[in-house]
Amino acid sequence: MNSNEQARSGHVVVGVDTHKHVHVAAVMDTIGGILGTLTITTETDGFQQLSDWAASYGQVLAFGIEGTGSYGATVASFLRRSGHKVVEAGRPDRRLRRMNGKSDTLDAENAARAVLAGFATATPKSADGEAEMIRRLKIARDQAVEQRTSAMITMKAMLVHASDTLRRETSGKTHVALARHLAGLRSRGLHGPEDALRHALRMLAKRWQYLNSEAKELTEMIGDLVRRAAPQLVESFGIGVDTAAEILVVVGDNPDRIKSEAALAKLAGIAPVPAGSGMTGGRHRINHGGHRQLNAAIYRTVIVRMRFHQPTIDYVARRTAEGKTKREIIRCLKRYVIREVWHLLRPAPQAALTGS
Repeated sequence: MNSNEQARSGHVVVGVDTHKHVHVAAVMDTIGGILGTLTITTETDGFQQLSDWAASYGQVLAFGIEGTGSYGATVASFLRRSGHKVVEAGRPDRRLRRMNGKSDTLDAENAARAVLAGFATATPKSADGEAEMIRRLKIARDQAVEQRTSAMITMKAMLVHASDTLRRETSGKTHVALARHLAGLRSRGLHGPEDALRHALRMLAKRWQYLNSEAKELTEMIGDLVRRAAPQLVESFGIGVDTAAEILVVVGDNPDRIKSEAALAKLAGIAPVPAGSGMTGGRHRINHGGHRQLNAAIYRTVIVRMRFHQPTIDYVARRTAEGKTKREIIRCLKRYVIREVWHLLRPAPQAALTGS
């Protein structure tokens, strides 16, 4: 048996290009040869078909799946529960796509090659615990808050055109009081623009009240989940429920997939990026990538600590005396906070077993 035959009879990797209605898979041997392709439905029967089909070619080293956070989430979860190693294949290389063209089969092959070459190594989020529950509730809460804000802005803009009496009655009221007042406006026949305005304001106010109630309910549910999933986070100074929720959503239910605090810093866009060349070696620039919502959450924690946390206040004073700017100090503090977060989220080591 020659080397090619040995490679083709042994281990394989599988790349999967995911879509809404179908997924396309390509199986590859360890020397880069394509052994076959398959198109499956995005249902459990299709996932089982993919698993059985891949196993028929040999022992599967890993599945490289595109979009494990969107269209590929369900197939990735199924394969992981079936005992397979699953990695995030990432987006196809645009330069190679321009050179070689674009098709679902080519994308699946590129995903398999990324796994074989060692480029695709990221472990997807397991999405099977409290972090995923928080993420789903947070989507609904964030949308409710956004629409609530939009409704209030619209109400205030429309009040500019209201009668003098209505403007005086609503002047200086809080959002809750304003919505309550406008929701209580009596309905009148539509005989003119003022009647239409009152009707529109009443509807907007009722919408705001509903969205406000919905946002409060979702916030309470998220808070309960956060305190259940990671109470140590909210006990840390300056990290509230919203910040802890953002952290848990990004890290996921399997925090061990993030191998170091440096990896978490890069994920949050807090790690500096090398920007040197030639005579300018050793330079770095700020990282504008990463998860911007997590970056913003860590920034808010830093600002709170700079105002109220005495050790942080002392640190800022010392670094300022050394000539550091406020922006540079904030960047340093963000890295300190992300390091602290990583240690807080690491699984507790199991107690050593004692025997006699």
